[in-house]
Amino acid sequence: MSSQMIFQRLQQVEAVMREHGHWQSQSPEAHAFASTEPFCLDTMEPLQWLQWVLMPRFYALLESGAPLPQNFAIAPYYEVALPTDTPGYATLLLTLNKFDALFQEPTA
Repeated sequence: MSSQMIFQRLQQVEAVMREHGHWQSQSPEAHAFASTEPFCLDTMEPLQWLQWVLMPRFYALLESGAPLPQNFAIAPYYEVALPTDTPGYATLLLTLNKFDALFQEPTA
């Protein structure tokens, strides 16, 4: 998997979020990041977590050259977590599925 491809997919996720009005200019309050729940379910909305937790972590991994996750998939969570009438729902899921595909091991 190419770091450049991952970076491009992250940029595409951001572009889709911006296009559909989901990108936020202000981060959640500090306590929101202290959640111990998966995806900060108790303190953030799903798209907030994507913008303020997942994406920055991936950028940090890329910048540091740290190992990237294998067999990683985030799209299934968003298929369930987001209402189907969320603006840009289909486009966002398509983009997240393309992102996930970068982390899947090829089948033999």
